[in-house]
Amino acid sequence: MAVHTSDSVRGGRGKGAGLGLALASAFAFGGSGVAAKPLIEAGLDPLHVVWLRVAGAALVMLPLAVRHRGLLRRRPGLLAGYGLLAVAGVQACYFASISRIPVGVALLIEYLAPALVLGWVRFVQRRPVTRAAALGVVLAVGGLACVVEVWAGLGFDAVGVLLALGAACCQVGYFVLSDQGSDAGDESPDPLGVIAYGLLVGAAVLTVVARPWSMDWSLLAGSARMDGTPVAAALLLAWVVLVSTVLAYVTGIVAVRRLSPQVAGVVACLEAVIATVLAWVLLGEHLSAPQIVGGVVVLAGAFIAQSSTPAKGSADPVASGGPERELSGRGTAA
Repeated sequence: MAVHTSDSVRGGRGKGAGLGLALASAFAFGGSGVAAKPLIEAGLDPLHVVWLRVAGAALVMLPLAVRHRGLLRRRPGLLAGYGLLAVAGVQACYFASISRIPVGVALLIEYLAPALVLGWVRFVQRRPVTRAAALGVVLAVGGLACVVEVWAGLGFDAVGVLLALGAACCQVGYFVLSDQGSDAGDESPDPLGVIAYGLLVGAAVLTVVARPWSMDWSLLAGSARMDGTPVAAALLLAWVVLVSTVLAYVTGIVAVRRLSPQVAGVVACLEAVIATVLAWVLLGEHLSAPQIVGGVVVLAGAFIAQSSTPAKGSADPVASGGPERELSGRGTAA
């Protein structure tokens, strides 16, 4: 009896630690846009900020890439896909979008990804989905209409909204790759290794696209302004690389392993809330009451969509876990 009690206590502590790590991961991811936007407003091109983030994180994760170099032979397609979509595509679209629209709005639009995944499953893979999942899609789309204020003829920059939607579509791509990364009969690749190589591939692609040699490096020696307060640009960049990328991915992976993709996905929904609150406090980006209500509806729809399973007769789950954390649990992510 004492053994069972001890196991139960250890299990409870493990879940408590996992919840703490999931919250830390959501906070770290949520702070990326808040730290990056002042750098963009200081004069850095969004693509250059993305390149600095990805290349810096890839350098930190390089020892793990060397350790898991066997993945290059076993899963080259998976690594390339994650690098192009989960790293380069998501980050480039997201950072470009926050240069034109508020951080919270961009992230809420990105949270349409779970709903878009269900569209892929239903209409491309022709697999059934539950009514609850369909409800999640309707809620997410309706909430998005409130966030972008469609009744006002689109209250935000249309290009910024499209870029945020591009980030959501890239999220869908790595959801699909995530399923392929855990095919039956094949040993699932180590997620830390996939993240490390995804960052390396993303850095290589972004080097060609962003052309960092044309960047004004002197801006990093200066300061950027957060709602009028000067902050060292190097400090903001260090936060984006070390906290919002490396720490965020690693804590997300450990959290999923201690909890489950579904539970970690629920916590992941807090990322959009954290990003919105941080942008409100640190950047002075205020949302109207309808936008806040719409954001809550988007998150509710995303939660329902990502935690729903397909209708009876389909063997595999449609989507579970948040768009960034689910990928961390199976392979890698933004």
